[in-house]
This record gives sequence, structure tokens and C-alpha cells, in this order.
Amino acid sequence: MKLKEKLKKKQPEKKNKGISEKKSFKEKIKSSFNGKYIKNGSYSMLISVIFIVIFIVLNMIVNALPTKYSEIDVSDQKLFSIGKQTEDFLKKLDKDVTIYQIAQSGAEDETVSKLLKKYEEASDHIKVEKKDPVVNPKFTSEYTDAEVSSNSLIVECGERSKVVDYGEIYESSVDYNTYSYTTTGFDGEGQITSAISYVTSENLPVLYTLDGHGEKDLDASIREDIEKANIEIRSLNLLTEESVPEDTACLMINSPATDISEDEKNAILEYLENGGKAMIFSDYTEESMENFDAVLENYGVERADGIVIEGDAQHYAMQMPYYIVPEVKSAEPVSGFASEGYFVLAPYAQGIRKLDSVRDTVTIDSILTTSDSAYSKVDLNSETLEKTEEDIAGPFDLGVSITETLKDDKQTQIIYYSTANLMDSQINAAVAGGNEQLIMESLNWMCSSDEAETVSIPSKSLQVTALTPTAYDVSFWKICTMGLIPGVFLVIGFCVWLKRRKA
Repeated sequence: MKLKEKLKKKQPEKKNKGISEKKSFKEKIKSSFNGKYIKNGSYSMLISVIFIVIFIVLNMIVNALPTKYSEIDVSDQKLFSIGKQTEDFLKKLDKDVTIYQIAQSGAEDETVSKLLKKYEEASDHIKVEKKDPVVNPKFTSEYTDAEVSSNSLIVECGERSKVVDYGEIYESSVDYNTYSYTTTGFDGEGQITSAISYVTSENLPVLYTLDGHGEKDLDASIREDIEKANIEIRSLNLLTEESVPEDTACLMINSPATDISEDEKNAILEYLENGGKAMIFSDYTEESMENFDAVLENYGVERADGIVIEGDAQHYAMQMPYYIVPEVKSAEPVSGFASEGYFVLAPYAQGIRKLDSVRDTVTIDSILTTSDSAYSKVDLNSETLEKTEEDIAGPFDLGVSITETLKDDKQTQIIYYSTANLMDSQINAAVAGGNEQLIMESLNWMCSSDEAETVSIPSKSLQVTALTPTAYDVSFWKICTMGLIPGVFLVIGFCVWLKRRKA
């Protein structure tokens, strides 16, 4: 057979073969749509749809939850949270308060916005609204004639209102070498809570500070805290006034350098014996203070001669036994502070001793106490700090609260601290604000009333807090770093050397 004829015979076979392969491919496509594949595909699709629906529902539930459950504040200073003191204050709130955040849409401070959300969730009486000054240019003029900066707040309750400027929320310091500003603190909670307290209070308390005897000026930081607690500060000269004013919420006697007069003593005692309240500070002085001491003795306490020296290394700091780190007792005026575990630093304090000859109606509770090893150094010109025979053995109180229940449901309240250095800002910084909080909680206890709830929240520092260890802690870490740790490595090294030598 010729080659041409052979090729013609083979061509139909190829055509048939191609048709056969094509039919086979179609059959495969048809088979992919049989019942089994459709069933498995529908099941996978159903599972995917159910998963997506569950995810969407969970997301909606989480978004509906309060931020205290759905968000965790992991910032070191809890910038997005409110403290227990504010929470307790908001629980007592019985008036409707509106907080306006003045900022352009999209330019709100996120930290402030989140903090305001916490306030709104903590009380049904708090309502937060955002006001865009571009959309409502005349809104702020209803509350103040001054220019209101972006992200400032306006707190309103009825006819009372207060503007919280954005510059007051963030604290800053200036470097005069470069003329640059550094943000050092966040005072959002303190300013907002103070503003709410202001607009909801009927009558603000007045703190009178006794003058005319070389008293110490209030430290700027303490004065700022008192004003933030909505307590008005006024000076009082009893030589001209002759009596303590009736509107006095609390009388402060801040470490007089010279004694008060007999008439002033009688005026102070008359005020206290009629249910008055006083915060008293004293410092060591060589001047005779008979009348001042008479006020204290009338309420069952006296000052020990000299300056307290602490004999226990765990109760003094900076390697100076007269920089005392006292134990904080859970007395009623400072019960909240005592539970928070802050330290207090009390330099150059005098010992406070309780008298046995005091009225049964008077109750004296310790606030700050030394260790049993403390003693009062009587001779301050002595060349040694070691205890001598003339020194007075401790322990001592360095702070006490005194109450006396009177007729007509009145109660005298006195808080006495035996060193005014508690209010020094540098001393306060050494214990991360512990002194400041102690004093403000003491003052709030006396100034709060049914008409006005005083509350002062300290700002939250954005800087690294200095560590002030006690003398015991310093000695312990010296032994560890200079002796124990090198000794461990020395022993390990010797063991390794000995093992290799024997090998």
C-alpha cells in the first residue's frame, strides 16, 4: 500500500480520537456538578456564612459594651481611667451635668475623649457633647468672654458653669536654654472632677490661714491643690478680727515662728469648742510657745522637746535618721490614703505625745507613727546623733486626728502634724506625691459637707518617678551588688576551674 493511502486511513482515526478525548473532558465537567460535590460545597458555604454572622454579632456586642469592659488601660499612669476617689464622688452625684468638648471634628484629643467616656459611663448624670467651633462659632461666648482654645472643656450644671482650658489639662515645663516646652503631667481627671464639684456645689468652703506670727507660706503646689478642691483661701489676722469668722470651714495654723497672744488663744479655743475644725502644723523653735501649746494641750496632746531621730533603718531615708518614713495608720481622715500604700517623708519632725489628763469626749487617733527605736534629740547642738541620757525615748506620733463630740450634733475636728516640711514640694516629690495626697485627704475630710463635696485629684506625672529607698534598702542592695552577686559568680567560676583541672 502506498504511503499516501496509509495517511488517509490514519486521519479518521485521529479525528475519532480527538472526539473521544473531547467527550471525556465534557464528562469530567458534568461529573463536577453531581450531587456529592454540590452537597460538600453548600456545607462549606453555610459554615462560612455562620462564622461571618457570629463575628459581626460579637463585634456589635463588644461595641455596645462600656469601655471599662471592652478596653484595657495599659498606660503606666492610667491616663484613660478614673480613680476610686472620682468614682466615689460620681456615685454621690445627684445633679445633671453636661460636659462640652470644644474641638473641630476630627481634631479631638483622643486621651481627653476617652477619659470623658469614662465619666459618662460612671454616672447617669454625666452627659458629654462635642461642639465644633467652626460650626458653632458663638457657642463659647454663652459661658465666657475669653478665647477658648481647641480641646478645652465647658462643664455646666443648671446656671453654673466652668471652663477647663486645654492648657490646664496638660502640665508642662520650659527649658530656658532652648526655650522649648516639655509635657510633664496629665491633669485631666483632676481638672474635670474639680469642675464637676464646682458646678454642683451650692456654697464653696473657705479655708482661713492664720497670719501675724511668722507662719510659713503655703507651698505653691499645695495651694494649687487646695484651689483645685474648690476651697477658697483667705488670710486671718486675729488681732484685728478678734474672732474666727462664722463662714470658716477650716482654720489652718501653719508653723508659727512666734507664739500667739492670749486673746488669739482664747479666740481659737472658742471657735474649736463650738464645733470648729483646724489643721495645725508646727516646727521646732527655741521660742517659747506657751499659748500655742495650750491649744494643743486642751485637746490632749503635747510636743516633745527636740527633734525625732529614727533608730530603725527601715523608717528613715537618704541616710539621714531625721528624714523619717513613718508608718501610716488607718485613721478615719486618711483611711483611703493608708490603703493605697504610699510612703510619707517627714523631715525634722517633733514627737507628739498623748496626755492622760483629757476629757472623755475627746478621741485621739494616730495618723503617722515612728518605730519603737525612735527617740527625741533634746540637745540639737550635740556632736552625735546617738541617744544620750537626756534624750526622750519613743515611740512617737508625728501626726494625729482629734475629734470631740459636742451637743447639737456638732463635732470638733483637728488634724495636727508636727512638721510643716510635709508640704514642701521637693520633699513631696521624693515620695511620688505621698505627702501631698495625705494632706489633701486630711483637708477634704474636714472641709466636705452636705452642701459641698471637696475633692482634689493629683495630676498624673508623665516623667520618670524618682526612687527614694530607706536606709535599710540601700544597705541591702549594696550588699547584693557589691558582695552577694560577685561572690556567686566567683564560686561558679571556681567550680568550673576545679572541674576542668580534674578532667
